[in-house]
Order: sequence, then structure tokens, then C-alpha cells
Amino acid sequence: MDLLLIRSNDMKAVYGDTHRYVACEPPYWAGVIASYAREEGLEAGIIDAEAFDYSPAEVSSLVLEKRPAIVGLIVTGSNLSASTQKMKGAGLVCKAIKNADKDIPIFMWGLHPSALPQRTMEEEEIDYLIKGEGLRAVAQLTKGVKEGAADWGSIDGLYYKENNKVVGNGRLNIADIADVPAPAWDLLPMERYMPHNWHLFGESREKAKGRYAVLATSLGCPFSCTFCAISALFGLKKVRFIDVSKVMSEIDLLVNKYHVKYIKMMDECFVLNEEYVNELCDRLIERNYDLNIWGYARIDTVNQKLLEKLRKAGIRWLAFGVESGSIKSLNGVAKGQFDNEKVKRVVKMTQDAGIYVLTDFMFGLPDDDIEDMRASFELCREINPEWINFYVTMPYPGSKLYDEYVAKGEHLPNDWNAYAQYSYECTPKGTKYLSPTQVLEYRDWAFNAFFEGNSRFFENVQQKFGEGAVQEIKAMVKNKLKRKLLEA
Repeated sequence: MDLLLIRSNDMKAVYGDTHRYVACEPPYWAGVIASYAREEGLEAGIIDAEAFDYSPAEVSSLVLEKRPAIVGLIVTGSNLSASTQKMKGAGLVCKAIKNADKDIPIFMWGLHPSALPQRTMEEEEIDYLIKGEGLRAVAQLTKGVKEGAADWGSIDGLYYKENNKVVGNGRLNIADIADVPAPAWDLLPMERYMPHNWHLFGESREKAKGRYAVLATSLGCPFSCTFCAISALFGLKKVRFIDVSKVMSEIDLLVNKYHVKYIKMMDECFVLNEEYVNELCDRLIERNYDLNIWGYARIDTVNQKLLEKLRKAGIRWLAFGVESGSIKSLNGVAKGQFDNEKVKRVVKMTQDAGIYVLTDFMFGLPDDDIEDMRASFELCREINPEWINFYVTMPYPGSKLYDEYVAKGEHLPNDWNAYAQYSYECTPKGTKYLSPTQVLEYRDWAFNAFFEGNSRFFENVQQKFGEGAVQEIKAMVKNKLKRKLLEA
């Protein structure tokens, strides 16, 4: 084998006791990179350690069996900004492989490696690192390793070691969107993938197993939220749309060959370009596949007519990044474009169209005080979404927040698990007014308090999904997260 791509397994460390409620998603970018390598005439394979619950030692044994020319660790989480929290698991796999055979070349790819290439090369047991999308770079690197000689400096975005020193050009290697292939689904254990628990409210988990996939309709993001690190991978703050016909061909394949029913649109903002979304919806409505799709939208990118069409097309859930109920805090992170009244109107309009709403809120934005976090909690209770994500604000490497803190010389965690939202080690930065402990404590209190005595929420869940969903949520909330910071 020429190229062996690996997704490491660290679900329990990253998600703590919540890992059984989290989706097991196909590693989309590993599939895309494998497809591109194949188009370049290379033999590629994928080890999805997360899907099989493989330990680093088990992954290492598989690598020795396959004897690839080069191994690539693809460091991505359930979304691209979640790359940092996957670093510890990826590093353990690299160590296991090098302990077994130090001569097997290894590279890393992903948002975190792209954000901190020099540091990653110095800290991890790897030989190469690819900054940016790097599809062409992966193929060039693999061919160079196979042939035993290459001009590494000519490969855009490649970092390597020369005389024990890290060398890299850092040039952007953004792919032409027309050249980005569909994932190599045939290299993935499609029978093992499973949606999030909320995606399946009212439906059978057993029947859903093996019928889940993730897709992208676009790459990149045009917005400038200071807490987001997405541009570290995609470069410029712009969005590139994948041809609708190409997306539909993938959906046809997933439905007809792999019997997929549940799909996550993994775009940073799926409902962004109304003309594009309308065309995709028209195609989906023609197919009448009876799908259960979810994706991200913004409060300012939806309208009633579009929402009605989205529902007809099979989009059952939309996730809105509301982030905060405090306009002061939103302005501080360049996301103060809409007020709470508009949030309430849009959420109700979405629900009235028959689409379930998931809202994302962030506690501990740089300008947050206790009253600002309380405003977020109260707003979420008032709009009464079908599901919630409560996060602490993290200065992920690659984000403007991270760069600002580094420039000020402020302390940031060195343990990458500390950047995982549900981990035992989770450690937010804190705000101008609140300590990391106060932020984390409030977030964990708010999540449990949202459900406690919330008859309005549970009546809505029961009406839409049945008593089984109500009992599942209540059982889940009983499992409190273990936090090192709060124990201290």
C-alpha cells in the first residue's frame, strides 16, 4: 500500500461519559484525501480506529501488517474546529507506530497541525506535516517517499525535518473546488456509523446504525468570528460551493448503495447561499428519499419560504449558532448582527415550518460576566429549542482569540485534552470578569438547570418525538460530567 490514512480513537477521553450519545461519523476528509490519492494513481487505505474502538497499539499492529509507504494521521473532530481536542489521541498513535518501527514515515494533516505547524513538528513523533487543504501535497509527498527522492521545498504547505531542524514553506495549498473528489466510501466501514442521539429522537437507534453519512456542500466560511479557527485550514475567509450535481450524485450513491437515511451537512454554514440551497432542495424533493438531514444555519440566512422548502427536501434539523443572549458579548467576538428578538422570531418560524431546532450557546465569551451568561441561559429557555449545545469558549489554535492571548503572553493549556468541551481536563480561558472555574461551573450548572423542572421543554419533546425521547433525555442528564477543574 502507498498511503494509509488513520483516524485515531479517543472518544472516551474527549467526551467523557457522554461518548455513547455522540455520533460516530465517517471521517469525511480521510475519505476525500484517499479519493484524490487514488486519482493520482496511488493505492490508499483508511484505518478508522474510532469506528472499531481500536487502541493505539492495535492501530500500530495493523500498520505493520499493511506496510504502507507512508502513514497519515487525519486530525479532525465532529467539526473542523474540534481538531485540537483530537491531537492527544493522534499523538499516541504516532508514538505507538514509531515504537514498533521508527522507519515508517508519518505525516499529520488537519486544522490544528495547520494552525501550529512548527510546534506540532517539534512535539509529535512525525516526519512531515501538511498545512492547509493539501490534497495535491499529500499525493506529492507520498510519491516522493515511494520514489526515495523529492524536492520537498517545492511542495506547497509541506513541513519536514532537515538536520533535526523543522523546515517548511507555509505556502497555501487551497484546492480548486472542482478537483475535490467525493470520499472513498468503499474504504470506510459504513455499517458502523451512527447519528447523534438527538438526531434520532423518536426513531430506532438499532435501525439507524449503518445508515449515517456526512457530506459537504461547501468549503470555508466568509465570516470573521474571533473564536473560530476554520481559516487555519481553508486560508482566506471565503466559501466555495461544490457543484449541486456532484452533491446529488453522492446522495444517490449513499442512499442506493449504502442505504443511508441520516445525513449531516458538515458545512460551517449549510444554509448560506439561498439560490444554491434552493437548487439542492429542488433536486432532493424530486428524489423523495425520505431522508433525515441536519445542518448549520444562521439567524440571518433563513426565511419562511426557504424553511418550508428545506423541510420538504428532508432537512429535519437546523442548528443555529446563537452563541449568547448578550449583545455586548456578541459584539466582542464580531457576531453582534442580530438581537434576541430576531433570534426568537427565527426559531419560532423554523419550528412552525416543521423543522426541529438545535441552538448552540457559548459561555465565557471574553466580555461575559455572570449577568451575560444568565442572559444566554434565559434566552435559551425562552426560545425552547428541541435540543441544546452549551459550550465554554475555547481559544482554539488558529483562532483570533488564541493569537490575541499568545500575543499578550497569557497562559493557555498545554494538554490538548483541556480544549475538549466534555473532557475531564476541560479548561476554558475565562473572561475579563470570570475565572476559568467560574465559567466551567456555570456552563455545567446551566446545562442541567435547563432541563430541571422544564415542563414546557419536555411537553414539546413528548409531542414531537414520544415518551421514549423524554426518558432518554432525563436519563442522560443524570450523568454529570467529571471535571478536574471543579474538583480542585
